[in-house]
Amino acid sequence: MPVMQAQTAPKTSRRGALLVVAASVFTSFGALAAPPINTLKGGFFGGHTDTAILGYDTVAYFTEGKPVKGQDAYVHTWMGAKWKFTSQRHLDLFKAEPMKYAPQYGGYCAYGVSQGNLVSIEPDKFRILDGKLYLNYDADIQTKWLKDPAGFIRQADARFADLLKK
Repeated sequence: MPVMQAQTAPKTSRRGALLVVAASVFTSFGALAAPPINTLKGGFFGGHTDTAILGYDTVAYFTEGKPVKGQDAYVHTWMGAKWKFTSQRHLDLFKAEPMKYAPQYGGYCAYGVSQGNLVSIEPDKFRILDGKLYLNYDADIQTKWLKDPAGFIRQADARFADLLKK
């Protein structure tokens, strides 16, 4: 067990350092305007894609309780991003009520937004609270976020609009 802890600590430290550096770089360049929907792929340095939630079906989070990759056959463009779905039924549900199914904060990491940063996500790090989908950067960040989701949601709600203006 001590060996596992020794291996985990440097990874967490590197991840934390990378987040700080990435956030600094990201916020230092005013020219990097954020899209309303998170289309970051692989973090700040991985480039952009035109697909929301890295191609996962946002309706599946609600109907199946898990992330499921969408298919190219069922695509809808909304808020500047392509949304992929697993079926025509899911596509139709989304088209009828996109705000019901779209993740909060444009699909950026809920914890990151609460801290004043627009950060990419891992599609399997999610929670549905009060009928809303929240995504997180990774397991470590999600653990932090889950310690006080209501508090972090209040912080993120207060910061998100200003973050999109940067």
